[in-house]
Amino acid sequence: MITDTHCHLTCDTLYEDADQIIEEALAKGVDLMMIMCTNKEEYLRAQALKAKYPQYLKVAYGFYPGDVQDITSEDLAYLEVEAKAHHIDVLGEIGLDYYWDTTFKEQQKQLFIRQIEMANEANLPISIHMRDASRDCLDILKAHAKTPIIFHCFSGSLEIMKEALTMNSLISFAGPITYKNNKQGPINVAHCPIDRILSETDSPYLSPVPYRGKTNHPAYVHATVSKIAEIQEVDEEVLCKQIRDNFLALFA
Repeated sequence: MITDTHCHLTCDTLYEDADQIIEEALAKGVDLMMIMCTNKEEYLRAQALKAKYPQYLKVAYGFYPGDVQDITSEDLAYLEVEAKAHHIDVLGEIGLDYYWDTTFKEQQKQLFIRQIEMANEANLPISIHMRDASRDCLDILKAHAKTPIIFHCFSGSLEIMKEALTMNSLISFAGPITYKNNKQGPINVAHCPIDRILSETDSPYLSPVPYRGKTNHPAYVHATVSKIAEIQEVDEEVLCKQIRDNFLALFA
């Protein structure tokens, strides 16, 4: 009963081997995965996979902030239709990213707000990408978000995490919490209530130890779960059940 709440299974890097990757995950006990889609092609691939593996997959779709210049009005209209029809389970990943480029901050903010409003109208949870933009991101969420929030691959400070937890949110941890040079991640895990924790891979990125340096797969989320259990000083099976309950409560 291991859950990967964020994997880019239909990106070009993984999609060709998607069936094999899903079977590999199932063999490792990872029997619930949420596919994150950042464009229409990935989304259509994900829907085809979900039709094959309906009991194991959920689908999220939304526009990544770094792609803001490429998103058209037609793209937004299509996402809105799919959201209102509840063909997606979560709207995301959406948010702000000032790490790579700060030139288009205002466009990122407008795209973020527009997608939050879509989620509100469709009553869908949202998955948040928040990199080097915590203050702006939290301020926008406080002003606009009305549905449950997943803070994907959380890497902020303890103070930011505590602020995020005052909202209707879950904190998702990924492979970096297993890295020796990551001091903040384990501190955040230790201070996060167990009923607010999720586990993810963000595959094909951020492989956890002992898979670091390899292309990440959903099967590897077990290493992150083990690290969370170690830090939280809780039985791993108990943690897996709690993470599953936390995730499924989003859709209750």
